[in-house]
Amino acid sequence: MTTNDILHETYSALTANKVRTGLTMLGIIIGISSVITMVSIGNGAQNSIQSSIQSIGSNLVIVTPGATRSFGGGPQQARGSAQTLTVADGQAIQSQVANIGSIAFDVSSREQVIAKGTNSNTSITGTTASYATVRNIEVSDGVFITDQDVAVSAKVVVLGPTTASDLFTDGTEPVGQQIRINGGIYTIVGVTKSKGGSGFSNADDAIYMPYTTAQHYISGNQYLTEIDVSASSAEVTTQVQNDITTLLLSRHNIADTTKADFSTLNQSDIIATASSVTSTFTILLAAVAGISLLVGGIGIMNMMLTTVTERTREIGLRKAIGAKKSDINNQFLIESIMLTFTGGVIGVALGWTISIVVSQLGIISTTVTVSSVLLAFGVSAVIGVLFGYYPARRAANLNPIDALRFE
Repeated sequence: MTTNDILHETYSALTANKVRTGLTMLGIIIGISSVITMVSIGNGAQNSIQSSIQSIGSNLVIVTPGATRSFGGGPQQARGSAQTLTVADGQAIQSQVANIGSIAFDVSSREQVIAKGTNSNTSITGTTASYATVRNIEVSDGVFITDQDVAVSAKVVVLGPTTASDLFTDGTEPVGQQIRINGGIYTIVGVTKSKGGSGFSNADDAIYMPYTTAQHYISGNQYLTEIDVSASSAEVTTQVQNDITTLLLSRHNIADTTKADFSTLNQSDIIATASSVTSTFTILLAAVAGISLLVGGIGIMNMMLTTVTERTREIGLRKAIGAKKSDINNQFLIESIMLTFTGGVIGVALGWTISIVVSQLGIISTTVTVSSVLLAFGVSAVIGVLFGYYPARRAANLNPIDALRFE
């Protein structure tokens, strides 16, 4: 048989019973579209998380007091809850560690804030003027805190956009207004641009003030809750982290690194960990969606076996007039492949459409990649071969005499 003959016979066979063919393809369509959609959701989540982490700063190394460790089975001070970092530690890092771009000192807490009869419980970050550079923060209105504000412990604050809208619900311009924190009155000098985020990590729901002011009027002590260091380039970030660790161990007279009273966290490590988690999540979603592909493949095998039974006399007649086993085998195998290929094309289009709609509606960010589309096509082709092979071989091995006698 020529290629044209095979394609013509394939078309005739698949269109002879359109409803059955359509229902059989439906399993493949649902399976492929599910894989495309689930993988796009996983990729979108991974990109979103990486973008969020990168938005907190460039080449960032975060130093926090305390370390999570256990002695005698009991938990010790958790990272960030201890009081072991001082301004002197930060100044030593700034002067003695090479390849540092910027450094910021943080004194953080969460307080109730009052303004014009409204109130909000929000994050308070006492810091330096360089915090805006280290953490990639931009001001949309007014100014950020300055070195002079830090030097004189000025009672000035900069609001995140979410905090500003929560406190001034009537649309009042925040800059120049006053708010009350812990009984103290602070003047608003700026509002930052929106960065996005949620929960306790939301940079938009925050208030910034000089760290000296926070130490005097909020925390009541001279300790820092965090030191943020921006390395001069991504290539030296790990080296900067190691140098900071060595310096602080020396300053705190600690010889055993496992007993360190501080922790350092590399932004690259955070991204790598998050990517690993989201990659596993994506694989899990794809595997769950792939189960429907298996079900669709079984449906194709069932249809092809039914087709072989229905066309037994036709197969016997073809063999009687000289058709070879390979001709019969190829005929049914191509029918199976065409079935899955067509379903695959429709499934990819449907999955792509669903991903775009989900992203446009703002339900969750999705990213369709070329690799996921190629994977879907590849899987559909493999299913066509695997689940079409047995029915095709069964048809090819029919005895022509028995086939002609079949009723």
